[in-house]
Amino acid sequence: MGDCSGAAIAALIALPYGLAMATMMGLPPVLGVFTSILTAPIIALLGRNPVLIGGTASATVPFIAIAARNQGVGGAAKVSVVAAVIMMGFCVLRLGRHITRVPHAVVTGFSCGIGGMMLISQLDIILGVESPATRSAGSTLLQIAAILDRLPHLRPAPLLLGLVVIVAATLVARWSPRAPAPLIGVALAIVLARLCGLHEKEIGALPAVLPPLTGFSWNSRDVFTVLPSAFALAFVSSVNILITSRVVEHFRGRHKRMRTSDADAELGAYGIANIFAGIFGAPPSVGIPARSLAVVRCGGSTRVANLLHAVFLAAILWLGAGFVSHIPLPALAGVTAWMGLCLLDWSAWRRLPKMSRVDAAGFLVTAVSVLVVNAVLAVAIGCWLYVIRRALLSGKSAAESLRMPAVQPEQSAD
Repeated sequence: MGDCSGAAIAALIALPYGLAMATMMGLPPVLGVFTSILTAPIIALLGRNPVLIGGTASATVPFIAIAARNQGVGGAAKVSVVAAVIMMGFCVLRLGRHITRVPHAVVTGFSCGIGGMMLISQLDIILGVESPATRSAGSTLLQIAAILDRLPHLRPAPLLLGLVVIVAATLVARWSPRAPAPLIGVALAIVLARLCGLHEKEIGALPAVLPPLTGFSWNSRDVFTVLPSAFALAFVSSVNILITSRVVEHFRGRHKRMRTSDADAELGAYGIANIFAGIFGAPPSVGIPARSLAVVRCGGSTRVANLLHAVFLAAILWLGAGFVSHIPLPALAGVTAWMGLCLLDWSAWRRLPKMSRVDAAGFLVTAVSVLVVNAVLAVAIGCWLYVIRRALLSGKSAAESLRMPAVQPEQSAD
């Protein structure tokens, strides 16, 4: 039941998010949903983390958007397929295991930063001030500025629906940690909208036709255009997948380090899955914290949750004219915002005064950098603090050894 309810919530989160990400990439919106449907069975079969739910993510948007703008859907598919092959190369070369060296404080800061980003990304919908300016902001800080600029236009109806979902999910989760809290919140929001006559934008019907195989051709210029973008996409996707996997394990209460081989196998599983998605023109799949956390919060623990996530998404597309098509978008935004609040990991903030200086700095710098720059660069910045600290300690140790007087033979004998 935990796998089933968690997969249902993950599918509801995936639907608007996948549509939005594909649109930002310049692809047909439904391809963002088919990413999850096409890759989930392979990830569930070959992946190492049973509740790491994959899908289209904002980290991959710049690379796919450039390819789609230059060469259309075929160009985007070309970059995705090459990036997937490179990820498989990372697996063969056993490069994924090095991500296990990322300090725990940096992983926790990454989780909190992603949670803040998820919460902020939904504020414009919840406050009823959504506009092209708030949706197309290049960074989280710019999005906050755009939202504050439109705050005088706040509408109470979407705010009420979003708050109902957040409050209901919070209360249900405290009452029963394994209950499908977000799903109950969405159901209450739908009932409230019907009773009060709140006519907010809904999901609506979606096309349910499997996209055709995408054709593309190769030429000599691709060595200088496709390969650099594909390598960068593979690197960003790999870091995202493995860091998200560690965050999910943290929220499952498993604080032991993963086996070194698990990280390599995870990259191989996503590489194979993304090749399959790429040939249909769908964007690459990476780990999604909100969907994975939804499964964990609802009590999901096996690979069945990943499979059901794809099954529910397919059912939503085929039966979209029914119940799901009438879900208000502010209610779904409330689900994502609630997941963001959960990812903020309040226990880590309470432990902050007791952390060592470098751990506290790594935690805070990583969390803030996720909002200011991007998730992958934030992890690099957090890790560099530990590199600098180790270099300073090594330099200090070497200086002390040079200052120590040499021991004379007769002193040694005494």
